Amino acid sequence: MANLEKTSREIHKVLRATWRCYDVDTEHCDNAGVGDAVRQRALCTDLTIVGPALLNGASLGPLVINGSLFDTGKPVLVVPEGAEATLSPRRVLVGWDSRVEASRSVREALDLLSGAEEVRVAVVDPEATCTGNGAEPGADIAAYLTRHGARVLVDRLASRGKPVATVLAQHAIDTSADVIVMGAYGSRRLRERLFGGVTRWIVGKPPLPLFLAR
Repeated sequence: MANLEKTSREIHKVLRATWRCYDVDTEHCDNAGVGDAVRQRALCTDLTIVGPALLNGASLGPLVINGSLFDTGKPVLVVPEGAEATLSPRRVLVGWDSRVEASRSVREALDLLSGAEEVRVAVVDPEATCTGNGAEPGADIAAYLTRHGARVLVDRLASRGKPVATVLAQHAIDTSADVIVMGAYGSRRLRERLFGGVTRWIVGKPPLPLFLAR
């Protein structure tokens, strides 16, 4: 409880210096109540930011991800240790696969994308089809983003047997991306696996924020 109060005071101090309107709320609960506590607050926010302290916490991290991302439909910005959290990135990489989750991530990140100097839509091993990816994979979402003022390039990438996450991470490095926007996939049974996958992905990689939507 003392640590919670100390952290609250420190956050108040930081926010006061920004001269912005803000509120700091605290709640002391056991693990069973964490998801509900986070969900209630996330429902009335635009974005939940999950920082290094939670990412390094194997017990609290998945509960916060569940409560904010899966239980509300609201987006989450995952910020690993060493990464710079920003809502005004210069370069953004979008992982696109024509699924609902990817579409939601793009919609939720529209302000971020339309203000960037460069948006690269990455499509891994795309297949041209009448439905789904369309005849020109990535062209449809690029047109959508362009209508919203984004400066878009489409990159069609070959996985060569590598996991899609690995391909996207490497492409983010190659294009000097400041943040990656992608959909969060997984049923209720796969939630902890998603959190573990995100955590493993950012370990050993250049620290990049992940903007996730479900």
